[in-house]
Amino acid sequence: MDPIVLLIVAIVLMVLAWKFLAGLVKTAVLVVILVAAAVFVFGGIG
Repeated sequence: MDPIVLLIVAIVLMVLAWKFLAGLVKTAVLVVILVAAAVFVFGGIG
């Protein structure tokens, strides 16, 4: 998958999470989305 497409998908998911979730759940979902995008783009952690 092209990194630009992944970035767009991540942004859309973050907007949806921001709109529909609240509190700690929202924070956890946003972190998971960002970590998943980073792992995919950079090929892993470490």
